[in-house]
Amino acid sequence: MGVPVVLHEMRPHVGTFAHRTGSFAEMVCSNSFRSDDDERNAVGLLHWEMRAANGLILDAATRHRLPAGGALAVDRDPFAEYVTERLRAHPLVEVSLAEVTELPTTGDWIIATGPLTSGALADSIRAVTGAEHLAFFDAIAPIVHADTIDMSIAWRQSRYDKGDTEEERTAYINCPMDKAQYEAFIDAMLAADKTTFHEGETAGYFDGCLPVEVMAERGRETLRFGPMKPVGLTNPHTGIKAHAVVQLRRDNALGTLYNIVGFQTKMKHGAQTSVFRMIPGLQDASFARLGGIHRNTFINSPTLLDHRMRLRPRPNIRFAGQITGVEGYVESAAMGLLAGRMAAAEIVGTDLPPPPRETAMGALLAHITGDADAKTFQPMNVNFGLFPPLDDARGGRKGRKDRYKGYTDRAKEAFTAWLAA
Repeated sequence: MGVPVVLHEMRPHVGTFAHRTGSFAEMVCSNSFRSDDDERNAVGLLHWEMRAANGLILDAATRHRLPAGGALAVDRDPFAEYVTERLRAHPLVEVSLAEVTELPTTGDWIIATGPLTSGALADSIRAVTGAEHLAFFDAIAPIVHADTIDMSIAWRQSRYDKGDTEEERTAYINCPMDKAQYEAFIDAMLAADKTTFHEGETAGYFDGCLPVEVMAERGRETLRFGPMKPVGLTNPHTGIKAHAVVQLRRDNALGTLYNIVGFQTKMKHGAQTSVFRMIPGLQDASFARLGGIHRNTFINSPTLLDHRMRLRPRPNIRFAGQITGVEGYVESAAMGLLAGRMAAAEIVGTDLPPPPRETAMGALLAHITGDADAKTFQPMNVNFGLFPPLDDARGGRKGRKDRYKGYTDRAKEAFTAWLAA
């Protein structure tokens, strides 16, 4: 839009617990942008909207996608390097590798520091907003070297053979457990040494990213109805349906690394290796990265941000990304795209209205800037429950799949009109 930008990035000079590089858009947890189905899935619809708006992040993800059975998974290092190169090469983007320690008082700013905002800046945000910012804990899943997985036990298959190509239909590695193995695994996980919290910290987890052992603590069968559900999978070695299945998803283009799907953990590293090697097929596994846990911070956006993502006490500042209380790579990037467009529009002298609530971006924005209850505000993924109800003409009384198609059709029309306007 012709507006010059200074991009401030503290890494690599100031690191975090979770990051390894100084690249922009480094993915530190999963390498998945989740479902790419833009007809019956709210996340896939958000992908569609970001592509329609020429978003850099979705462009990079599409260029570096890996087979993932209908999900948009990316080769994380080339993905981040591509984003970094595009930004550094842009004639209107200046990069400043230095930590910003205080909320600026003058100029137009977007604060998109994410869940690992540095301590000094977090203190400044708290001081300006006049309230304690909220916190939850986000756990990282381990990554396994593919050549150490025993494929005489494990097999390749996407759940329900989902995917348009053979590569997609075989995108996951599956490790089966019988009932005795599952029960022993649960016992070991519950007994394992866990990371302890510092004084004054509380474990207010986001339900969409629970540590695997916390799920187990909620009930011995919880994992069998979550990341270890055995449905849609057939073991070609035995023909027997497993009691539970651990899935691994490809983490890089070479196919040399696989992450254990849904196995975010706060177990100590020594415990992780012994417990995860109880998984059939991973008994000799070598880990490229073990799981970890870190504190995520986010502001109480319903009380602090207006509908154009401006900070009410200082409207020259916008917040974007996960610090606003959206959860997930896609949702965070979408709010960044939106904040950038709104800031640029204001600078060039036009007023960009929020996207309609019928769109995925508009539904997320409405949620964090007013629809959510400020007293119980927690991070939220995009989902059709955030959208205005459908009328009968759109399929409001139809079955779930037809209703979801009604949501996405309506959203695409509304988002296309918003972009055109």
